[in-house]
Order: sequence, then structure tokens, then C-alpha cells
Amino acid sequence: MAGTSLLALIDDIAGILDDVSAMTKVAAKKTSGVLGDDLALNAQQVAGVKAERELPVVWAVAKGSFRNKLILVPAALAISALAPWAIMPLLMLGGAFLCYEGFEKLAHTFFHRAEDDARHAGPAQAPATPDADPAALERDKIKGAVRTDFILSAEIIVITLGSVAAASFGMQVAVLAGIAIAMTVGVYGLVAGIVKLDDAGLWLSRQPARPARALGRGILAAAPLMMKGLSVIGTAAMFLVGGGILVHGLPAAHRLVEAAAHAVAALPGIGGMLGTLTPLLLNGLAGIAAGALVLAGVTQGKRLFK
Repeated sequence: MAGTSLLALIDDIAGILDDVSAMTKVAAKKTSGVLGDDLALNAQQVAGVKAERELPVVWAVAKGSFRNKLILVPAALAISALAPWAIMPLLMLGGAFLCYEGFEKLAHTFFHRAEDDARHAGPAQAPATPDADPAALERDKIKGAVRTDFILSAEIIVITLGSVAAASFGMQVAVLAGIAIAMTVGVYGLVAGIVKLDDAGLWLSRQPARPARALGRGILAAAPLMMKGLSVIGTAAMFLVGGGILVHGLPAAHRLVEAAAHAVAALPGIGGMLGTLTPLLLNGLAGIAAGALVLAGVTQGKRLFK
């Protein structure tokens, strides 16, 4: 009897772990847009630090990110327990903010002005002056990166909370904690690897073996392209994720997307592929449109207050 009870308990624990794992995977997929942007942005913010200080700076920002999540995760759980009705509005706000950030990047890329460059650089990317204190500049970089991380982490936590809103409180705790730890370790582990990639390429390029030198030169040439690629992928994912959140939160729009996907899926030959791509395309277009509207509203509001 005792053995049977123990096996039943182990089976229950395994089932719970499977549920947590499945929900964590769903949440990780939904937060992929923010994750790509977080990765690219943090790698850019650490750029410009002396080579011997890059890893200490990344570690300092990672510790700040953990502190951010120690604030955000309990706050999200409190909202879930005390005001669950607020989850969907917060999720919609997070989706709209993702679309706004993505469209602002596009607008800045194609219509940037000199003052925009100064504003987007901020204290974390301000150019160093000859008489500036390196330690003070490093502290400013860390503070700016931690502030940015707080915003992006809040988006990740809200999106994750929306994906587990119907689960039990214990399941929410497990998934939110798992996502917070995995995202922080993953992002800053990759950031550490990215910022040291050029050092690895330089070291290889100085080796006597010809294949090593060729690999090193290839890494040095690919590192800037990787940073640019991460930024492009992160921006596209922001529209897909943010637009998907907004479409899912508007029943009429969600039904239209589903109807369009079913219609193209019925086409012979490429219907299966089109049925998969159509929701992504429509979510992305919805994200772009929402980002344009929010940016227009923010811009008009700034003009009125000025």
C-alpha cells in the first residue's frame, strides 16, 4: 500500500512537472520577440567598454536583471491573485508597447534626425569625453542597461502571466520563476558570448595554423553582421508577438485571422504552408499598424504638451 501511494505521488509530481514544462515552453515562445530585442539591446549597450571590463559589466547588469525580476514576479503574482481582471488589459498594453517599440525603431531607421540619435543613445551609450571618469561612465552604462532591462523584463513577465492566467497559483509561481531565471541566464550568457566574440576571433586570427586564422577572420567579419541580424530579427519578432497579442485580445480580429487561415489552407498544393504563414503575416501587419497608430498618438501628445 505504501509503495502504491509512493508511486502515485511520483506520478502526480511527474504530471505537474510536465504541465509546468509545457506552459513554460508556451510562455517562452510568446516572449521570443522581447527576448530577441533584449539580447540585441543589451549587447549594444555593453559595447564600447574596455575589453577587460566587458564581462564584469555584463555580470553587474545580470545581477540588476535578477533584482528586477525579484520585484516583477511577486508583483505579477499579486495581480493574478487580487486583480485577475487586470491581466488582459496589461497584456494588451504590453502588446501595444511591443508594436510601438518596433515601429519606433523602423521610423528611427528611415526618418532619423540628429536629435533622435542623441535621445536614443541615452546615458548608457553616451560618447566618452577625454576627461571623463571611466568608472563613472561604466556605472552609467550599467544603470542605463538595468533600467532598460526593467522595462523589457516587465513585458516578459506580463506576457508570461497572460499565458498561464488560467492555471493554478502554484503553477503560475513555477512558470514565472522558471521563465525569469531561464531568460536572465540565457540572455546574459549569450550577451557575454557575443561581446567576447570579437576577442575570440582576434585570438584565432593570430594563431600559426592557417585554418584557425581563417576562422578568426571569418568571426571578425561576421560579428557586426550578427549584431545587425539580431536587431532585425528582434524587431520583426516584436511585431509578430505584439500583433498576435492584440489580435488574440480582440475576438472579431481573431476570428478574421482564423477564417483567413482556414480559407488559404484549403487551397491545393501549398495550402498547408499558406495556412501556417497567413496568421503570422496578418499578426505582423496588425502589429505594424498598431505600432504606427501608437507612435502617431505619442508624437501628437508630445506636441500638444510642448
